[in-house]
Amino acid sequence: MAKATMLTYLDEQLTKQLPDYDVAIDWDVKNHSVELVIRLFAENPAQLHLDDAEGVASEEAIIEFEDGILLVDPKKSKYDVADYLAVYPYEGKKGLRQGELDALVTYLKEVMDEGLSDLMDFLNDDDAAEVFELHWDREQFAELVRSNEVKGLTAYLPYPAY
Repeated sequence: MAKATMLTYLDEQLTKQLPDYDVAIDWDVKNHSVELVIRLFAENPAQLHLDDAEGVASEEAIIEFEDGILLVDPKKSKYDVADYLAVYPYEGKKGLRQGELDALVTYLKEVMDEGLSDLMDFLNDDDAAEVFELHWDREQFAELVRSNEVKGLTAYLPYPAY
């Protein structure tokens, strides 16, 4: 059996813990990055006229919201932090610790649960905010990572070989 990498482990955990959500892994070998593309879908019963981040208008019956989390090698990856919900560094070929990946999946589920609820409120509540976006609390995520370290989840899962 092949040794688990941060990609294979992440894929397994996302499949197991977020079966009701659309999450895709996009590995950019040349940029040394891994993007988790997350999508939320919600019914737009009033078919509200909505503009996306690029200003494209939509009145679709089902709204699709997309965002991403980027795992990067700080020495090699090129990216714009503003394009992502969160950017998190890994340690080159060494990869990420299991506790960090577990915290990522656990916290991503919380963010998506809250986000779906907020998106539905946004579409159905006249008093809702003007802009919908997901929220990533770096300190809450860091606390989950620390908690996993205390549990001994410190083994590294390597960055995959090409």
